[in-house]
Amino acid sequence: MSAIRLIDLTLGYDRHPAVHHLSGEIAAGSLTAIVGPNGAGKSTLLKGIAGALSPLDGDIALARGRRLAYLPQQAELDRSFPIHVYDLVAMGLWNCAGIFGRIGGGAAATIEAAIAAVGLAGFERRPIGALSGGQMQRALFARLLLQDADIILLDEPFTAIDARTTADLLALVQRWHGESRTVVAVLHDIETVRRAFPQTLLLARESVAWGATADVLTPANLLKARRMVEAFDSHAAPCERDAA
Repeated sequence: MSAIRLIDLTLGYDRHPAVHHLSGEIAAGSLTAIVGPNGAGKSTLLKGIAGALSPLDGDIALARGRRLAYLPQQAELDRSFPIHVYDLVAMGLWNCAGIFGRIGGGAAATIEAAIAAVGLAGFERRPIGALSGGQMQRALFARLLLQDADIILLDEPFTAIDARTTADLLALVQRWHGESRTVVAVLHDIETVRRAFPQTLLLARESVAWGATADVLTPANLLKARRMVEAFDSHAAPCERDAA
């Protein structure tokens, strides 16, 4: 059973494709890495699956009734917003909020447990602007824990954080996989992918290879992906679907 189906999908900006004619399925309960050179369209694909970017052509089909959570890159988040760790994590319960946006009285223990689970006990009243990159990522993972989603999308979750934080958060990813959640992560570290992700999509604006990680991440495929991105024409004609 598939959690996500991509159907001749083209995504882009200002009608210029960044990912084009991509078809395939991500199985329910699978753990999949999306890798490729800079400019390969990895984050664009994740935004499309998350619903933050509409297709220029083709379609994205999610399994009916599945809840989805999306973690963008840290660079896209406003760290200056005056909010504490506790409140940031509590946002993961937004779908449980009452009619006036209030979270039930029994939620405090759940929020504190999520904060402790990512190693941030004692940081509840710390402003997010005062957190290190690794601490911020831990807080964001705690928010994901509370979202309790069936499909979890992670964009560069281990970039610019220390080795211990990476190991702790990777353990959470593997826990989600063990709970039969569908996890899709954009990653740069090929060795982490080889070690921890059974399935991989190698992207270079289109699929280079997609399947078992050992079969996908061959030297020949990695070289092909790099050459495809280098050869891409950024001045190509726009997609016709929205040209009117």
